[in-house]
Amino acid sequence: MTDVTLTRLSAGQADFDTALSKLLAWEDSVDHQVNASVRHILEQVKTRGDEALLEFTAKFDQLQVDSVAELEIPRSRLEQALDIIPQDQRAALESAARRVREYHEHQNAPSWQYQDEDGTVLGQKVTPLDRAGLYVPGGKAAYPSSVLMNAIPAKVAGVAEVIMVVPTPGGVVNDLVLAAACIANVDRVFTVGGAQAVAALAYGTQTVPRVDKIVGPGNIFVATAKREVFGTVGIDMIAGPSEILVICDGETDPDWIAMDLFSQAEHDEQAQSILISPDSAFLDKVEESIRRLLPTMERAAIIATSISDRAALIHVKDLAQAAEVSNRIAPEHLELSVADPEALLPSIRHAGAIFMGRYTAEALGDYCAGPNHVLPTSGTARFSSPLGVYDFQKRSSIIGFSAQGADRMGRVASVLARGEGLTAHARSAEYRINDDKR
Repeated sequence: MTDVTLTRLSAGQADFDTALSKLLAWEDSVDHQVNASVRHILEQVKTRGDEALLEFTAKFDQLQVDSVAELEIPRSRLEQALDIIPQDQRAALESAARRVREYHEHQNAPSWQYQDEDGTVLGQKVTPLDRAGLYVPGGKAAYPSSVLMNAIPAKVAGVAEVIMVVPTPGGVVNDLVLAAACIANVDRVFTVGGAQAVAALAYGTQTVPRVDKIVGPGNIFVATAKREVFGTVGIDMIAGPSEILVICDGETDPDWIAMDLFSQAEHDEQAQSILISPDSAFLDKVEESIRRLLPTMERAAIIATSISDRAALIHVKDLAQAAEVSNRIAPEHLELSVADPEALLPSIRHAGAIFMGRYTAEALGDYCAGPNHVLPTSGTARFSSPLGVYDFQKRSSIIGFSAQGADRMGRVASVLARGEGLTAHARSAEYRINDDKR
């Protein structure tokens, strides 16, 4: 199917808020059967370790081995993958990795301290996680770009050990993914997937080490497992369908805009593509481009469903109103395809990544611009940020009182603690008060 039904909205229509809310609604429903299955898998791996991991790998990936150690890919195999992939793919991976690394090095915040007038030392110690787990989809899906985007920030943060898990159904290994793992300096790779891989990373087994945080995309079983183990370990996010919102002044080639909308729609049928413009005639041109270009797309059926079910062309009175609507949506990817994106930027409050100008296709951000492509979805850009170095670091407060500072602030703590009825707190602080000054 390549025929599409396009939703047209106007910010001036009486029921616009209701219509927009309906468009944005995405049912992240909990499938109770999936939940029950995932909880069973998690419990089995938690209690039985390697034995359960082998059973589930045989069942779900049709991969029969005698030990989990056989599921680990040695460093030499990663290096071999890097050597055997086509040279243009290797060069592209290395170029993208270099840009991703350089960008994330700017995020590496140092520890800091200062001293107040009493000689008291206060500060913050920034420490990397000891070990991070990276889930990489396998099978038909191959996402070497996700390997780079998840592993490189961890390494830049100083994480000592990055453990990657990737399913290899039937034993089929993707060399491009392994090459990316080599370039990103992933420390260990296990060919396990699904909820059982998440469980192994969260709880540890006799062979797979327990990690402190699990990052990376996956199917509904992986997402459900990550949700279940959160608290035992950290996770990056529970991601919804991919999204793109384009604000255009009507002067960009409509074919470019149509293809930008397709670039997210081709991910899956639930992906969302929205165009906002003050030029209604331009919206007509983009609609014509969509209908003309769609039959040329390899994933035309997926794009058609996504566009028909979740896309919209929205007319606004001006770019200021376009920014207001965009902030209401809080998109994962936002393209400012306008003459002066810098002028519009201060009006943007909520977006995972902002692509500035007509030449900045969102696809560049997915692969090689440098900033992370792991972004908040489903409106969570209102309070969430892209994956970054800071996600692989912890911050510890540093507090070191001098005798004079303990005397001065001990009096404050004493009053507050006694006000809360916590006598031991009060007396602990009072022991440090200089009796001569009481």
